Amino acid sequence: ALAALAAGADGLMLEVHQQPEAAFSDGAQSISPGEFCRVIERARKVASAVGRQLN
Repeated sequence: ALAALAAGADGLMLEVHQQPEAAFSDGAQSISPGEFCRVIERARKVASAVGRQLN
């Protein structure tokens, strides 16, 4: 997701689940809410570094 943002992607799609290991489907590709917050923090820094804004 961060590399896509740096490369110019206009959107990101992330699957978030309170308990990814207990999800009925796609649990293996889901992230927890805490991990989502960490990804967004890093994404804001990447966006700023490449002159973009994350809304």
